[in-house]
Amino acid sequence: MVLAAGASRRYGSPKQLVVIDGLTLLERVVGTARSAGLEPVIAVVPVWLSPPVALDRTHLRWIRNAFPERGVSLSLRLGLAAIPGDVSAALILLGDQPGIQRTTITAVLGGRGDRPIVAASADGMLAPPVLVERTHFQLADQLSGDVGLRDLLRENPDLVTGVAVPEHAKDLDTPEDLGSLDGP
Repeated sequence: MVLAAGASRRYGSPKQLVVIDGLTLLERVVGTARSAGLEPVIAVVPVWLSPPVALDRTHLRWIRNAFPERGVSLSLRLGLAAIPGDVSAALILLGDQPGIQRTTITAVLGGRGDRPIVAASADGMLAPPVLVERTHFQLADQLSGDVGLRDLLRENPDLVTGVAVPEHAKDLDTPEDLGSLDGP
């Protein structure tokens, strides 16, 4: 699941439309998810955003968030609700991390085991990608506003397996951040 319904307030214009090397941020993240074998890929987007023509829509579900101002918690709940019943877990990615590596996704997927949540861990911090087993989708119901899973992960370490990764993918929050996207 790619969360990409944010209002891009700090960026100043829709980040979803930012093009890097011929692809929008969303196309890059969806492409990385597909190359890691994720299926289906669910993109939670604002209502005005149409799927890019270049995206293979065979395994893409486009979920529109009519109220992005309610924050990432709503997008998370909408995305989890759209996960098909035969899918046992959701891997959550952020649409403003175009440098997310397939190897990071694969590492998090490989961390599945006794605990219901798996998260990338670098520099002592847990961050996306985050895998949540279906048995724990209801954890998102505890969230409100512009709050993702970060605090929930910190408050419930017994539920989380951290998988070491070299570093977390950088967020694109401002136009100035474009210059720092050379690596993860």
